[in-house]
Amino acid sequence: MNELFSLKDKVIVITGAAGLLGRQHADAIASAGGIPILLDLYKEPVEEYAKVLQEKYGVRAIGFQVNITKEEEIRANCTEIVQTFGRIDGLVNNAANNPKVEESSDKNFSRLENFQFHVWNDDLAVGLSGAFLCSKYYGFEISKNPKGGCILNISSDLGIIAPDQRLYQKPGLPEELQPVKPVTYSVVKAGLIGLTRYLATYWADKNVRCNAICPGGVENNQNPEFMKEVTSRIPLGRMANKDEYKGLVVFLLGDSASYMNGAIVSADGGRSVW
Repeated sequence: MNELFSLKDKVIVITGAAGLLGRQHADAIASAGGIPILLDLYKEPVEEYAKVLQEKYGVRAIGFQVNITKEEEIRANCTEIVQTFGRIDGLVNNAANNPKVEESSDKNFSRLENFQFHVWNDDLAVGLSGAFLCSKYYGFEISKNPKGGCILNISSDLGIIAPDQRLYQKPGLPEELQPVKPVTYSVVKAGLIGLTRYLATYWADKNVRCNAICPGGVENNQNPEFMKEVTSRIPLGRMANKDEYKGLVVFLLGDSASYMNGAIVSADGGRSVW
């Protein structure tokens, strides 16, 4: 049974690895004996966390500073990983822009009618174009493996359902200043579901599987009033703990999910079915 859920010596790249969930994905991989390759825009956090994982689990782990919106940086990093380890076994497309939803005293640029085109481009460049570029390079290397491998895209419950903007409303504010969940978050996360289905068939003949997780919101010191409102919309009555996706990540990346391909897995406490 332990071997069924083992990632022993599998070289797995994680984007956005310095973030709240990115660290959890890397920890999950290391705990299952894998070799996490942590990528992030910021060098110091991933290098430090790679050392933490090495000491904690006795596995190899490396952190790299990579801007996944820059194709040349991805190409160079992919080459370096293959030269170091000889292969890549898995990829977790986790990176995304997810700014806090906040009110404004002037003009709320998160609102669709005020949303700036350069922000749209920046958000899609990280969350969607970045996933495409990483799949293009790291995914192609996975396809060269005799045994194949796995690509795991981190979508969201908001890739399946629309955000309930009532969750973010502030009493007394005029409509033009009311905070909202930005349009780009839903578009990116829905786009990752489309990318998942495309990739699931593209390299299937080479035994490269691609699946997506649609996590619900993670508890992270949010405003108590927001917490009350959002948990009332979740059948389990709470938000996720940050470590609750680790088992699912290990399962989908490993041989235990060898016949799962193109699956869109909701892990949102039931929110998307209510």
